[in-house]
Amino acid sequence: MSAGRNVEQQIALQQRPPSLAMPSMAQRSRHEPGFLPVHGGFRDRFVTTPEAKYCCESCRLVLCNPRQTECGHRFCESCITDLLSKPNPVCPADVEPLFEDKIFRDVCCNREIMALKVYCRSEKNGCKEQMSLQQVMDHLEVCPYFEVPCPLGKCKEKMIRKDMSEHLSRKCKHREITCEFCNHKMALTELQKHKDTVCPAFPIACPNQCSFSSILRSELSIHQHDCPKAQVACSFIRHLKCTNITGLNQEMREHESSFASEHLRMMVVRNTTLEAKVEDVKSELMERYKVLPSLSSRLAEVETQNEEMREKIRQLEQKVVSVQMLMSTHSEKLLEVEMELRELRPLRAMREEVEALRASVESMRSVVASLDSGRVGSSPGSHTLGSLEQQLSHHDDTMSVHDIRLAEMDLKLQVLETASFNGTLIWKIRDYKRRKQEAVASKALSLYSQPFYTGYFGYKMCARIYLNGDGMGKGTHLSLFFVVMRGEYDALLPWPFKQKVTLMLMDQGPARKHLGDAFKPDPNSSSFRRPNVEMNIASGCPLFVAQTVLENGTYIKDDTIFIKVTVDTSDLPDP
Repeated sequence: MSAGRNVEQQIALQQRPPSLAMPSMAQRSRHEPGFLPVHGGFRDRFVTTPEAKYCCESCRLVLCNPRQTECGHRFCESCITDLLSKPNPVCPADVEPLFEDKIFRDVCCNREIMALKVYCRSEKNGCKEQMSLQQVMDHLEVCPYFEVPCPLGKCKEKMIRKDMSEHLSRKCKHREITCEFCNHKMALTELQKHKDTVCPAFPIACPNQCSFSSILRSELSIHQHDCPKAQVACSFIRHLKCTNITGLNQEMREHESSFASEHLRMMVVRNTTLEAKVEDVKSELMERYKVLPSLSSRLAEVETQNEEMREKIRQLEQKVVSVQMLMSTHSEKLLEVEMELRELRPLRAMREEVEALRASVESMRSVVASLDSGRVGSSPGSHTLGSLEQQLSHHDDTMSVHDIRLAEMDLKLQVLETASFNGTLIWKIRDYKRRKQEAVASKALSLYSQPFYTGYFGYKMCARIYLNGDGMGKGTHLSLFFVVMRGEYDALLPWPFKQKVTLMLMDQGPARKHLGDAFKPDPNSSSFRRPNVEMNIASGCPLFVAQTVLENGTYIKDDTIFIKVTVDTSDLPDP
């Protein structure tokens, strides 16, 4: 049994229902946090006791992400991971050794488990609803008895969903409330701090302890200007250097009245200084203004030259791109021709050598025949005849070796001529009945297709077929698998192999109801890692198509079937 095989039976691509093409909301919710148990199987209370086949052989709970072993037993994903982490792992049911590459995901069993009826997980809170396991998360999103946290981030309390409105309106310490002074909205826990620090309409006492005992915070700055006990500074301190620095409001008013003439003198001196500075700035600006016309004309010339250079650069870039595209096309064609010539040159030389050997053998045979007919038993003649027979035998052996090599080169040339480099394989299998009987008699259990590629420098792949089935499909189904082979350019390609694969049996009738299945490779499976040997372990569908469907439909014509394998190359980067 090959690793990563899909145990689902395929259906016609044209008749595949939308639910198989796109997962429903319930199916997507199975991957949300909280739905799957942290370890082991599902602990939900099922309406009817699940059958034994749905229970894990390790934890005895209902299977979570079921995995099936080579010996046919099922385990939760986390349970089989624990077993495989031990040295020399064995199946607890029959003590058979376990191998990671021979354990696969049981999609069919998982679908049946997801359809089992369970009680709501909020049953302890009063919910009486029943639903399928895959609908649990959808139900919990609307269940009035499901325990949910308060939506206000700082509140850590939890309550059932139907009590949420009362909590938010009456009980939550972080609920929104309106300040009675300024009508600003905030959390209840921040109300007192708001009043004490920033509320503009909150009444506060004057910090100078004057006769005004209650002042709105927003009017405090205005009050400070008129407060008789406020400490203020003379308005002429900063620029005019008045010597009377600070004092009470009343004292500062008296200072401004009595020192008005002194303040005026200070302003005159300050104004004279500023006028002198303005004249200096005007002179400097006039000098700079004289050179502006020449700078403007020079700037216009530079901009014109810059625009011309940009246009030349654009034209050169377009030419470079065109040359690069042309060189790339020519390089690919040159490599293709060199590969073909590399295969054909030894073939031509070998054929010439074989023809020369055949001519030499025929000549020796004629000599031997003439010697044999005229031999009279003399010793020298016998010795010469024996030598010629040895040479003839040697040439026969050499010619046999060359015949074998010539056949191998012919096969390579045939593969090169029929190879596909666009990720699509059309495999024509003739003599179906004879090959099927050979598979039934265990003479030739499987057949391999010719290799095909995702590009001239892409992945090398092939298909493998069991006409009498393999594993669970033996004797009842045709089994079809996909194989990643070792290629010449593997070092330049991304690994593991992640491209979508579509397997298809072609309908040769007018209805063209092709049967097929598609899958995305499991990046953790050894079947899709970079090959260390000639080819990886096959991966695909043991139950690809029932033999009754295959042999009673229009899929066999003139004792021939067609298999199509398509690898998605749309998102494959260039090596």
